Amino acid sequence: MAFINIGFGNVLNSNKIVSIVTSDSAPAKRIVAESKKKGNIIDATSGRRTKSVIICDDHVVLSALMPDTIAGRISGNYPKEDLNND
Repeated sequence: MAFINIGFGNVLNSNKIVSIVTSDSAPAKRIVAESKKKGNIIDATSGRRTKSVIICDDHVVLSALMPDTIAGRISGNYPKEDLNND
């Protein structure tokens, strides 16, 4: 099990991630709306603007980090200064 930081001290099991998409697209907005209705959404933005929608096996997670930042953290390809810029 590998955990990644998705911003503001929140971590997520990277083995459960299916997809990471930007929150701007219409399909992502539909996924978020449906997940809110079902009650399987987790808001990890700490009150910030949602930039990423992380689709997992059983739930949907909202993050204030950009999708490429999260993907870089999963693959281990991120700059050193990125570690503390949450």
